[in-house]
Amino acid sequence: MKLSVLVLFTALAVALSIGMVNFYFQHSLYYLAISFGVSFLSSFLVFYYLLEKYIYTKIKLIYKLIHNLKLGKDLKDALGEYVSPDPINDVEQEVKEWAGAKKKEIDLLKKQEQFRREFLSNVSHEFKTPLFAIQGYVETLQDCIVDDPEMAMKFLKKAESNVERLSYLINDLDVIAKLETGEAPINYLKFDFVQLAKEVMENLEDRAKAKNIKLFFKDKYTAITPVMADREKIRQVLINLMVNSIKYGIESGETAIKIFELHDQVLIEVTDNGIGIEEKHLLRLFERFYRIDTHRAREVGGTGLGLAIVKHILEAHQQTISVRSTPGIGTTFAFTLQKAG
Repeated sequence: MKLSVLVLFTALAVALSIGMVNFYFQHSLYYLAISFGVSFLSSFLVFYYLLEKYIYTKIKLIYKLIHNLKLGKDLKDALGEYVSPDPINDVEQEVKEWAGAKKKEIDLLKKQEQFRREFLSNVSHEFKTPLFAIQGYVETLQDCIVDDPEMAMKFLKKAESNVERLSYLINDLDVIAKLETGEAPINYLKFDFVQLAKEVMENLEDRAKAKNIKLFFKDKYTAITPVMADREKIRQVLINLMVNSIKYGIESGETAIKIFELHDQVLIEVTDNGIGIEEKHLLRLFERFYRIDTHRAREVGGTGLGLAIVKHILEAHQQTISVRSTPGIGTTFAFTLQKAG
């Protein structure tokens, strides 16, 4: 409600009350009209001045402050000093919206803080494991390098393996950091996705055969499927998804690729018939170091950053990735790429 309307109704109520009281004692319509008119005019002027000076201006200042804070400094300067025609109603709405936005912001900050703590804890754990192993092997080497050279060589190889694991961890973290900050540019070019998928499957053929896992296309793709993306980064996406499928797949299982052509995008699905993933894990699957089965993850190796890298690469392409899974049936990772003309 605008100030003038609010004051008008207030002045009418006061004037009517005074007029009725006057009529009760004077019993004259003439004096009722005079008292009504004088009290209405004086009430309107007095109330309008007092409300405008001591209340309304304060509300307008609060409204402008909240409104401009929501807009941000740059947009505020572009619009100038915005004043609502009805700040009494608008300020309530603005405060509610502002409070809601701040609550969401606080909740997000809490989640980010929780994620930061978990991430630091995970990084510390991931680095400590190979470091302590290397330390133990080096100490043992000092004792047996002269007396038992064969045993010393075994410990050297184990130490080397842990050094490689540290190297992989550092490299993967560096990749994610560069993708997040934009330091790893996306070199867009047109290429045939089918050909790239064939190359990846050929490269992983030996690893898949070790578990008797079959890698194949669900359909026969005779024509090319042109996409516009960074070929080497998409190669990394495919490798990470298929290696992940092989690592956690079942013996004599299968991993298939299927391509769907959409309006201006290409949808690629990587599907396996493994043990599947429980629904409670799906939302966190792309977090760094998140592992469903920690013990099994340690056995099969890896840095725990593969799916996080996949997500960052696709987000850098302004594309999406999703996962659906049913325990006992299998898992499907689906991502999109821009179709090339």
